[in-house]
Amino acid sequence: MSTENRHLTHAPSAYACMLVRRPAAEAFRAFADPDVTSRFWYSKSSGPMVAGTELRWEWETYGASADVRVRDVQEGRLIRFEWGNYEQPTTVELKFTPRTAQATFVEATETGFQGSGDDTVRWVNDTVGGFTTALCAMKALLEHGIQLNAVPDHHPA
Repeated sequence: MSTENRHLTHAPSAYACMLVRRPAAEAFRAFADPDVTSRFWYSKSSGPMVAGTELRWEWETYGASADVRVRDVQEGRLIRFEWGNYEQPTTVELKFTPRTAQATFVEATETGFQGSGDDTVRWVNDTVGGFTTALCAMKALLEHGIQLNAVPDHHPA
């Protein structure tokens, strides 16, 4: 392989998706309302997902936190936010597309990754795994009332 083919030519995006057999409003609320989200993803939030707000999310199991800037919220359809290192933030878009009255296709796309090719590939891979885990945990909670603890158990000590 030539040297030029070993380097990224554009920043990749991370993508994860899941069909959730619940109405779009309920799937949307699962990410917009920290009382629900904290049951499957982060453990604490400083507030709900409202456009223009700045939030702090915590994953107490890992001693980790993230500052979140909520950019756009379209009730029942879309949440867009920036997070991470604000010298190099990434943007996450959560889309909620009704398939039927009782099923919603949930998509998580993250863009704006920067860095070396290897670092970026690792970051994208971790992101896809993280959102896939969160979506599976959300599905279990909304469809079956089960708290999987998948996110805290994803990287046990």
